[in-house]
Amino acid sequence: MNRNLWTSPQYKIRKKVFALANQYWIEDGRGTVLGYTRQKMLRLREDIRIYADESMVQELFVIHQEQVLDAWGTFAVVDTARNVCVGKIRRNIMSSFLADEYFLLDPFGQTIGRVYEESGRGLLRKYIPMGGLVPERVRVEVLGQQVAEIRQQFRVIGDEWDVDCARIPPQLDRRVLLAGMILMGMVERERDGN
Repeated sequence: MNRNLWTSPQYKIRKKVFALANQYWIEDGRGTVLGYTRQKMLRLREDIRIYADESMVQELFVIHQEQVLDAWGTFAVVDTARNVCVGKIRRNIMSSFLADEYFLLDPFGQTIGRVYEESGRGLLRKYIPMGGLVPERVRVEVLGQQVAEIRQQFRVIGDEWDVDCARIPPQLDRRVLLAGMILMGMVERERDGN
């Protein structure tokens, strides 16, 4: 696998909504498809597999929930080719009533950052009618410094998120950040009913 896939200065996550399953594409700043996943319908815990393309032949990495009954939602991000955990993501359940927030962890479970939605927008999205039409603005912090902002582009059908990774430090594997974006798209939208 080409490890340069995960050093792009910009990424986009595109979501298309279909009758049976939501589908997500990871693209670089030029629109080249780097990864693809399709949400499973019936599942006890999240097990999201990212493939090189829609053929779903070459698996690149996996996002899997560590325990079935885990309200905090800890997810390991595993490089498939090397079978190595490159980092983890843990949902902050305490803030989820106001806005979405995930902690970014190193492979050993130590917190190195967070991805969090601006609370005012989170309240609008979650609690007012048609709130799902309010575009998300999500901030990324690593080692106490804001290093990126994830912006949702308004779309009538589906969603699209852009992130500029130029300031992301090497301590954070970009796949962990992309996994967080996908989780926010899949898991949080499903909980919110969007």
